[in-house]
Amino acid sequence: MLCKLAWGNVRRAGRDYLVYLLTLTLGVTVFYAFNTISMQVDIAGIDEEGLAQVMGSMLGYLTYFLAGVMAFLMVYANNFIMKRRKKEFGLYQVLGMGRGRVATIMALETVIVSVVAFVAGIVLGVGLSQLMTFFTASLFKTQIANFHFFFSVHAFNLTLACMLVMFVLTLLLNLRAVRRTKLIELMGAERRNESIKTRNPWIAIAIFAVGVVLVGVAYYRLLRDGFPLTATDSKLQEAMNQFGITTAMVTVGTFALFWGLSGMLIKLLQSLRGVYWRGLNMFIVRQLAAKVNTVCFSMGVIAMLLFLAITSVTCGMSIANVMNENLERYTPADMSQTYVYYTPDTLDYYKEYVNPSEADRMVLADTTVDLYPAWHGKDKSADNNDETGKKVNIADVAGEHVQIDSYLSYPFGGSSLSVSAGEMCKTMGEKLPKAFRGSKPDAIGLFVTPASQYNKLRQMMGEEPVSIGRDQYLLTCDMGGELIDLYTKYMAGGHALTLGGHTLKPATDKSDEDTAAIANSAMGSNPGTVVVADELLSQLNLQPYSSSLLVNYKQGMDTTEADESIKYTLLDNLLVDGKEPGFWGTFITRSEMNAQAAQMNGLISYLAIYIGFVLVVACAAILSIQQLSNVADGSRSYRVLAQIGCDDRQVRHSVMAQQAVFFLFPLAVGLAHSFVALKVIIELVSIFGNMSIGGTVGLTCAIFLAAYGGYFLVTYLMSTGMVRAAIATRYSE
Repeated sequence: MLCKLAWGNVRRAGRDYLVYLLTLTLGVTVFYAFNTISMQVDIAGIDEEGLAQVMGSMLGYLTYFLAGVMAFLMVYANNFIMKRRKKEFGLYQVLGMGRGRVATIMALETVIVSVVAFVAGIVLGVGLSQLMTFFTASLFKTQIANFHFFFSVHAFNLTLACMLVMFVLTLLLNLRAVRRTKLIELMGAERRNESIKTRNPWIAIAIFAVGVVLVGVAYYRLLRDGFPLTATDSKLQEAMNQFGITTAMVTVGTFALFWGLSGMLIKLLQSLRGVYWRGLNMFIVRQLAAKVNTVCFSMGVIAMLLFLAITSVTCGMSIANVMNENLERYTPADMSQTYVYYTPDTLDYYKEYVNPSEADRMVLADTTVDLYPAWHGKDKSADNNDETGKKVNIADVAGEHVQIDSYLSYPFGGSSLSVSAGEMCKTMGEKLPKAFRGSKPDAIGLFVTPASQYNKLRQMMGEEPVSIGRDQYLLTCDMGGELIDLYTKYMAGGHALTLGGHTLKPATDKSDEDTAAIANSAMGSNPGTVVVADELLSQLNLQPYSSSLLVNYKQGMDTTEADESIKYTLLDNLLVDGKEPGFWGTFITRSEMNAQAAQMNGLISYLAIYIGFVLVVACAAILSIQQLSNVADGSRSYRVLAQIGCDDRQVRHSVMAQQAVFFLFPLAVGLAHSFVALKVIIELVSIFGNMSIGGTVGLTCAIFLAAYGGYFLVTYLMSTGMVRAAIATRYSE
C-alpha cells in the first residue's frame, strides 16, 4: 500500500521532481562516462605506458570531490521538494498516519526517483562513453582500429557508491525534517509567504558603487601585475601577497555588486519613468528587489563558480592545444641529450649552500666537450651500460646527428652579460613582454652558438643553410609568441649587437623559429640564441653553458626498437683532467616527448571539462531551484494579478523577466571576471605560442552554456506551469 502511494505521489509530483531528477541524471551520466577513461584509452589504441592508470586515478579522485558538490546540490534541491509538499505530508498526519509511515513514504519516493535517475544516467553514460572514445582518439591523434561496445564495471561501482552516499544523506535529512517539523507548520506552509524586505535604495546604490570600484581596481591590478608565476624568488612572497589582495578585492566586490543590485535596479528603472510604469514593470522591479535581497550571497557564489568553470575550461584546454600545436617544433630529433656546464654562480652555490667537498671535484669548463663519443665509452668517459649492465653504443642506432653548443654572452670566468632581452627592449624603446616583468629576464641573457652547428641542424631538418658573415648575427627562438616577435622586430629594425667588443649587424630581417629548437622539450628549449660566425666565436672565449646532442636514427630502423636499445642508458660522469666540467641533463626521445605531451594534453582537457561541466550544472541547478521556490512563494501574487485583469502573456513576461535577471547577471559577472583573467593568461602563454580559444575549446564552452540555458528553459517552463496552476486554484483565504 505504501509503495503504491509513493509511486502515485512521484507520478503526480513529477514537475516538482523534474530539476532534482534532471540534475541527478546528469551527475550519474558524467560520473560514469568520465570514469571509463581507462577503457577508452585502450580502445582508442593509445599504448603509452601507465597513461590509462594515471588518468583513471586522477579522474577517480576528482569524482569524490565532485560527488560532494553534487551531494550538496541534491540536498538543496530536495529542500525545494519538501517545501512544496509540506501541506501534503501534514494532511497525511491529520488523516491518522503516523510520522513513521510518512517517513517511509518519503524514503520510498526518494528510492524511486534515485533509481530512475541512476538507471537513466547509466544508460546515457554508457552511450556518452562510446562517443567519448572517438574524442579521446582525436585528442591523442590515434586511429580506432577495433571499436566495440564496452561497459565498465569499475565506473559503474564508483558511480553507484557516490549515488548511495547522496541517497543516504538526502534520506536522513528528509526524515529529520519530518520528525522535527510540527503539524501546524506543515499544514500552514503554503499560506506563509516569505517576508518581503527592501533595503534603503541609496545605501544599496552606495554598496553597489563600492563593488564596482573594488572589481575595477582588482581588474587594473591584475592586468598591471599579472600572476605571481613570473616573479623572482626574492619577490615571490610580495607578489603572492599582492595577488591575494587582488583576489580579496574582486571577491568582496562581487558580493557587494549583488548586495546593492536591488537598490540600483529600483533607482535606475524609476528614473526611466516611461519604462517603470509600463505594463507590469513596477511589479517586476519590486519582486526582483525583494528576492535579490535574500539570494545576493548565493548569486555572488554562483558568479565566482561560473568564473572558475569558464576560466578552467578555456585556459586548461587552450594551454594543452598550444603545447600540442608546437610539439613538432619542440622535438627536432629522434632523441636528444643535454649536458650542462658549471658556471661561477653554480660553483659558488655548491660551496656555500650544498657541500664544499662536492665543489672540489667541479671545474669551470673553458671549452665544450664532444658528447657523441661519450655515448660509447670514448673520449673522457668510461664505458656506458644500460640498467642490465649491457654495453651501450649509440653508433648502433644513430644516423644523422649534430651537437649544439650554447655559450653565455660573457667571457670565460666573467659575469657581465653582453646580450639580453631587456637591453634589446631599451634599444628599441619598447617595454619588456608582460610575462617577463617582475622576473629577471637578464639573469642569463641570450645564448651564443656557432653558425656551423646551426646550419648542420638546419640540414638535418631538411632546410638550406644560412650565410652568416663575421660581422653579422642571427637570432633564433623556438618559443614563438611575444619573444619571437621581439627578436624579429629587433632584426627588422637593423639594430646592432655588441658581443665581446665586436659590433654585429643582422644577417636577415626575420628571426628563425622553425629550426631553432636545440633539444626535445615540452615547452621549448631555446628562449633566445645569437648565431655568429665560427671564426668570431673562437676569438671571444665565452663561458660554455650547455651542449645538446640531437640524433636521428638510421634510415629504415624501427623507432621502438631504437628507443628500447638506449632509453635506459646510464651515463658515467665526464671527466677533464680528473675533474667534472658539468653534469648530464635531460635525455628524451621523440616518442617519449609525444607520449608525455599527449598524456598532459589529455589529462588537462579531461580535468577541465569534468570540473567545468559539474560546476556549471551545479550553478544552473541552484538558480533553477531558487527561482522555482520564488514562484511557489509568490503564487498568491500572480493570482491577484490575474484577478485584476492581467492577461496570461503579461504574467508570463513577468516570470521571464525575473528569471532572466537571476540567470544572466551571475553569468555576466562570471564572464567579465573570466575575460580579464584570460587576457592575463593569454599574455603569459604567449611566451610559448599564440593561445586560441576556438575549435574544441569554443565547442566545449558552447555545450556548457547550452546546459546552462537548458536549465533556464526548464525553470521557465516549470514556473509558468506553477503560475497557471496557482491562478486556476480557487479557495477562500
